[in-house]
Amino acid sequence: MTDSTGGYAPHPHIGGRTNALRALAAWHTAAPGTPRVVALTGNSGSGRSRLLTGFLMLCDPESRKQLPLDQLDPASVPPELPAPAAENARGLTAQQFLWALADHYELPVARTEDVYAELAAIGEPVSLVVLDVDQAGPVRHTDEPSVLVRQVLKPLAALDSVRLVAELPRHLVTELAEGLPTDAVQIIDLDEPQWADPEGLVRHAEAALRPSFAGADLPFTVDPETRHALAAAIARRAGTSPLVVQLAVQSILIAPEGADPADEGRLPTTVGEALDLHAARLGADPQALRLMLAPLALAEADGIPVPLWARLASAVAGQDMTQAIMDGMPLVAPFIQSVERKAGGDKTAEPDENAGDENSGQTLLRLLHPAIGDAIRAGLPNIRAAQTQIAMALLKAVPEQDWGRAAPYVRDHIAGHTLAAGLLPQLLTDPGLFVHADPVPLRAAIEGVPVEELGAPARTYLRVAPLLTRNEVSAPWRAALLETAFVEDGLPEYAAALHRLGFELPWQTMWSLPVADIGDVTVGSLPSPDGPATPVAVLVVPPGTPGARPADENGGPAVLVRGLVSPDDGVYADLGQILRPSEEERGAATLGLSRGADYLRIWDRANDEVVAALISDVPFVSADLSPDGVLVVATSRGAKALRIRSVRPGDNLVAA
Repeated sequence: MTDSTGGYAPHPHIGGRTNALRALAAWHTAAPGTPRVVALTGNSGSGRSRLLTGFLMLCDPESRKQLPLDQLDPASVPPELPAPAAENARGLTAQQFLWALADHYELPVARTEDVYAELAAIGEPVSLVVLDVDQAGPVRHTDEPSVLVRQVLKPLAALDSVRLVAELPRHLVTELAEGLPTDAVQIIDLDEPQWADPEGLVRHAEAALRPSFAGADLPFTVDPETRHALAAAIARRAGTSPLVVQLAVQSILIAPEGADPADEGRLPTTVGEALDLHAARLGADPQALRLMLAPLALAEADGIPVPLWARLASAVAGQDMTQAIMDGMPLVAPFIQSVERKAGGDKTAEPDENAGDENSGQTLLRLLHPAIGDAIRAGLPNIRAAQTQIAMALLKAVPEQDWGRAAPYVRDHIAGHTLAAGLLPQLLTDPGLFVHADPVPLRAAIEGVPVEELGAPARTYLRVAPLLTRNEVSAPWRAALLETAFVEDGLPEYAAALHRLGFELPWQTMWSLPVADIGDVTVGSLPSPDGPATPVAVLVVPPGTPGARPADENGGPAVLVRGLVSPDDGVYADLGQILRPSEEERGAATLGLSRGADYLRIWDRANDEVVAALISDVPFVSADLSPDGVLVVATSRGAKALRIRSVRPGDNLVAA
């Protein structure tokens, strides 16, 4: 049967969907026999997110006070229970989503894989609503929604203590439900007759056509009969899609000439038809409209800055689209929306006088709904070619190829576009991009490339990326961590390039030795009768390590001696001649060292301020700091020496 309010008032926010609201209310009560897992699906634009928003309003104590609960179908109104947790997957990786879940429930976990056990141990049922699974991931051209379902939602659904509602695209429903008992999962497909809402679509269209909402006194807005007839025709043509209803109404209000309830041929049945019919209504070329919107359909994250729109549209079209965009706002108006760029994040890029307003603008443009992007991309003859043109245009927008002066969208999302164009490995040769780009989308884009196609610098970045994303480090600290990683991986030229970016890095990595199973490292000095003593590092290593000598005659561990400044100094030193710093010398040193399992901090003894912090993707085995400020560290990867530079007041060497 089709949906109906049964004589009760419709939900004021969504206007209907009573059958679906009844099912969700039953899920929330957790009554015996009700499914524990609900998969909410339907075509893009079918109103999945809107339905869940309306349901969550019925669960939230404050929102309930604003709703006419006594007028709604009682079976659609859940009792006053604690509201379920609601987590939005939009833009998040599977790992980020798990961390968000851990934060919400205040779970004491150090690893995301421990989240499931901690949820199971809470001792009471956990109710969770997950929205926008189809928009998961910081990069469009990856399959993060599938990863989220496979790695996160499916394990959550398997926990008897978790009650889950997930809004997801239809092709992922089977994967979520697979392995669950039949009576444990319910699939609500909003395009199927029992969940469809034809009455709600008519109410939606009629409300949007009212003069108070439409802002226009027209025959089909002021006359109730004409308004209802037109609304019914719009809803009939739209099928099960609230989005098509919305686009049809907006098109008519922008160009009302010829709007006739009897002429249903001028009303759309799909999003694609809504695009083409609106262009025809304004006497424009439908292909021109699609080309104007193409950059938004291919955009990353929350949208593109307004000043970039014409540049990218021109790149895709192969001709100057500036005037067409300036004159075409009525043409694109039903399909776009502006949003303010999120506050916060990395603000290391400085505005550049040669970059126009692209650095300073905070207003972004995006499509009204992802389904519009689906329709536009489906009509592009070659998406990879379009992405190539966009990537080239973004690259040209970098002032003098200085990523520190690039617009935020350019530096943070060019990797996503080059990934879609199949060109990302060629981009990953500039240390400046590694430092200035937001590490979350850059890491996601690089992970979308087979490892064997990546060059050595990109592989180093990928190794360090978890440190950059997990700790949300600033650009100067990213440069410092990448500098020592490049030396560690035998790429000193990339490390040197980072010192030329204009940051005052907290250290310079002097050398790195890939020696396995180091047990301990200490600093010392080798006296010389002809001059000053040579500072050295003493590495305790297993017997048989190339270049090592026995520490004693009892067959114990061996020792490697390397110079602190140059690893070749002191190789043949007599172990008995090496002097270790005295406690008095260490206590009189300018810098002190403190250590944790995966971090080292160097602090100024004069004011107790931390001047440098080194974190690692593998635990530190040993570390020592010479009185003159050379840090020697050992991990399972080997040993390295870093000269901690002199610190001036106000230097920002570590993350805030």
